[in-house]
Amino acid sequence: EPLCRQQLRHLQDSAGIAARLPPRLEGRWVSTGCEVRPGPEFLTRSYLFYTNRLFKALQFYYWDPSCRDPSYSLVIKGKLRLRQASWITRGATEADYHLHKVGIVFHSQRAMREVASRINQTSGQGCGGFLPPGRSWAPGALYEVLSARTERDCTAALGFAMHELSLVRVERHFQPLLQPQQSGSRLVEELYLGDIHTDWGERLHYRPTGYQRPMQSALHHVHPCPACGIIARADEHHPPVLPARAALPMRLSGSWVSTHCEVRPAVLFLTRFFTFHGSNHSWEGHYYHYSDPLCRQPTFTIYASGHYTQGIPSSKVRGGTELAFKVTQARVTPMDQVTVLMLNSSEPGSCGLAGSWSAGLEQDITPTNGCLALGIKLPHTEYELFKTEQDTQERSLLYIGERPTDGSSPDSPDKRPTSYQAPLIQCAAASEEFSNYISLKYVGRKDANGIEALKPLPVAFLLLIALLFLRWD
Repeated sequence: EPLCRQQLRHLQDSAGIAARLPPRLEGRWVSTGCEVRPGPEFLTRSYLFYTNRLFKALQFYYWDPSCRDPSYSLVIKGKLRLRQASWITRGATEADYHLHKVGIVFHSQRAMREVASRINQTSGQGCGGFLPPGRSWAPGALYEVLSARTERDCTAALGFAMHELSLVRVERHFQPLLQPQQSGSRLVEELYLGDIHTDWGERLHYRPTGYQRPMQSALHHVHPCPACGIIARADEHHPPVLPARAALPMRLSGSWVSTHCEVRPAVLFLTRFFTFHGSNHSWEGHYYHYSDPLCRQPTFTIYASGHYTQGIPSSKVRGGTELAFKVTQARVTPMDQVTVLMLNSSEPGSCGLAGSWSAGLEQDITPTNGCLALGIKLPHTEYELFKTEQDTQERSLLYIGERPTDGSSPDSPDKRPTSYQAPLIQCAAASEEFSNYISLKYVGRKDANGIEALKPLPVAFLLLIALLFLRWD
């Protein structure tokens, strides 16, 4: 239990993270493992940014969730111009990008057949005859799918867009060296790029407001990282094949906590803390919400609990487990005056006891069947996707399905996620489960300061929470 508390406190101190505005992008950035995008798509990425604003991005796609069986690679060349700090996603920088060309290299006849037929079917003029049927696969051949010069663009069929480059954040922190004989720490640089829309049809024109799993600097990454070197050395003709990992059975019991301040599309900053009781399939979760990208300015906290079903292996996302979660009870603690104001002006009977909210005091919202202002409906069932993994230091990680980008809830089986959020780390094993509510103490700042901290946002933030469908992540 102290470990869970410690981790939450560590997150609140935001662990020595520095983020420069504007960020410095020069150099190579790589995925730290196999990434899952909605679809599902399995990929690894290696992006190189030059000092003259040009970039060359490699995306390697795979048939499998371990990134061991490559299907095709994309080579993406273009130019990126950083603009102003984003006024939607605090802490991010907006950017404009221009693609010069995109090439594809197939790694098997099957990949070539599948992609060519997709392009031939769905693309407009100029792409219909992308590859004549029956054309045999030539290893190492590069086919152009986009060229700014000839204005040819056959990428839509691949669900390909580089809008992730329109939102950028770089974080730096120091990793303490683990070996006993070493003292000091190692610089780690992480590159956060815009999130990919969970709805395939929307991803081609979606402008990101959240982030996807961060890439790390090929020079300054967390050690050990077996995948980093393999991905950094790869090219479109020699895609990375990641080391085999033993598949672990899904063990949910115990307590799990965020590893960093998380960002959701529609701009929510939060940390999560869950306990699962395998014995009776009950769960409880704490969601700590903040108004800033380092999770230092609390806005409100939600405690929720309920039951979950026995998991079954996902047919859609290999390696994942499907569960249904029932939320039956919830309590809310407003942590700043903006939220207090909003809850006190909500429709009587729609969110706890009307007019009785005050900062730092928790209220049960079960009797009012949730809280309309925060988009919480009770009771409520969500259809979920989970997976557990071990990281390179043998720590257990829990991945929970990504929330729908449009802010809705996965409340029917067809809305079940096909990709994951940032992982949670296990901080207590099943035997150490505890159910006392960890309260991140309300820091009684003077109102003026509390509101001061939100100066750029109050109206937008009020609207945002009011419109917000709270994500039961």
